[in-house]
Amino acid sequence: MVSWSERLQVAHTTPVCRWINYDIRPIEAARRTWGFMVFNNYWLLVNFSIATYLTGSALIPLGLTWWQAIVSIVIGNLLAAAFCVVNSLPGAYYHIGFPVANRAVWGMWGSQFVIWNRIFLSLVWYGFNAWVGGTCVYVILQSWDVSLEEHIPNHMPEDTGMTTAQFVAYIVFSVISLPVAWIRPHKLERFFIVASSITMIFFVVFLIWALATMGPAGFGDTISPGTTLPNTGGSDSVAWLMVYGVVSTIGSISAGILNQNDYARFATRPRHAIIGQAIPFPVYGIGCSVVGILVTAATQDRFGGEAIWNPPTLLSRLITDSPTAGTRAAAFFAGLALVISQIGINIPGNALSGGFDLAATFPRYINIRRGAYITMIFSVVVNPWKLVSTSTIFLTVLSSYSIFLAPMTGMMVASYLLVARRKIKTDDLYIGDKSSIYWYTAGINWRAPIAWVIGVAPTLPGFIAAVNTSVIVPDGLTQLYYMSYLYGFLASFFAYALLHRIFPDASLDSFVNSGGSARQMMAVSREKWDDVDYEPVGVIDGEESAKADDRILIQARPK
Repeated sequence: MVSWSERLQVAHTTPVCRWINYDIRPIEAARRTWGFMVFNNYWLLVNFSIATYLTGSALIPLGLTWWQAIVSIVIGNLLAAAFCVVNSLPGAYYHIGFPVANRAVWGMWGSQFVIWNRIFLSLVWYGFNAWVGGTCVYVILQSWDVSLEEHIPNHMPEDTGMTTAQFVAYIVFSVISLPVAWIRPHKLERFFIVASSITMIFFVVFLIWALATMGPAGFGDTISPGTTLPNTGGSDSVAWLMVYGVVSTIGSISAGILNQNDYARFATRPRHAIIGQAIPFPVYGIGCSVVGILVTAATQDRFGGEAIWNPPTLLSRLITDSPTAGTRAAAFFAGLALVISQIGINIPGNALSGGFDLAATFPRYINIRRGAYITMIFSVVVNPWKLVSTSTIFLTVLSSYSIFLAPMTGMMVASYLLVARRKIKTDDLYIGDKSSIYWYTAGINWRAPIAWVIGVAPTLPGFIAAVNTSVIVPDGLTQLYYMSYLYGFLASFFAYALLHRIFPDASLDSFVNSGGSARQMMAVSREKWDDVDYEPVGVIDGEESAKADDRILIQARPK
């Protein structure tokens, strides 16, 4: 058993320091390869995706007009980009990832609460996007065989919401995604170029096709000039539903906002991460959502007035209604482009995110690759086919993320900008005893859970009522739920800063108030960790590679 335990270990530290391995250490210069265009292509893949397309077009059934939905999308994306940039500063300047940065916020052991929440979300988002990717594979299979459902008999119970053929397509997508997860994050540039180019071309062509072929009837009632809802008043008014639309837009990417340090740490220079998020994020997020609304409206009349908001569903319907050779060929290439797009968002955005978090939780046995594959395999437990059954369920799920993640994000920003005043003692983030200034009380910063509860608790009644419509709550609590991300971020932001102000931690305060500016601290940290010693330690992940990034031993302290 001892022998097997040793063989299962990845490159890790000496027994003196069990809080680090190669994949969660501060990124050294050789792996800081993400320039502006890499961030641009990353956000193109993340925001020019089916998930973003669904978010935009799903706002219409709430009762908003097309322009009201677009206003909500624009405001939501601008706010989301701002939250993303400000939360990624520790990664951009200190080259540390999300799980490590949270050790400074919650304490060395307390950070496990946040990390495991993010691991769960990685499972949810990977499962959701893998299922959507499976529907894209289904389009390809259907373009080959219009009678696909007849040739793959259905053995699934009706309440699952899927057929055997759809499940087979989901498995196919999951299998073809596996090789991409092997690519290390600092080597993703070429994959991003190919995947983002195909994705952009597809959505542009998709929009042109929808507009050019919609016929003399024009747009369906998805694009309507007015609404029957009152402009102001209760929760069902236009004003409050637009607020809900804004928060839903932020909620759709809230998991990515929370752990953006995982990617910002690979930035060649800090400004590449900052500008590479501030501009591409809202541009692609707004653009794809608008495409979703326009395509849905332009194709509505050809389907008897039915607004089909899911691109793979729309393509399958085209094959069913007109199974000509031309339609099937077009659907095949469209499905192929969407498969590549889904792999492009799902591997870096979700599988690798889970890999980072699991590597930080079990640094002795799990690296990014192993963590990514664990995330991919176990994502099936979230029943992703349930998440896309209706637009209402989809939006409820997205908004629920805001409730729990916004306070965590607000606390991270408060910790870095207000409490630590942009100073991080990087070495101490990997020390699991009282000598670390981030040990707080028994490894837990007790201020963090209090601040988090302050941001979460008031929004829970509205969330419960949204999930279970039989529960009735006062209108004010529903409206607070509609503002969940904004409230949660700001409430926990100020609560965390105030608690540290009233009850300061002696060790942390002594470090923050010591000599040296934040910029000097960043430079010292960067130089020290760029010069960490490595030694070969044998086979890693079954490879005999001689590459330094695969065969290393990270010392307990940088030289």
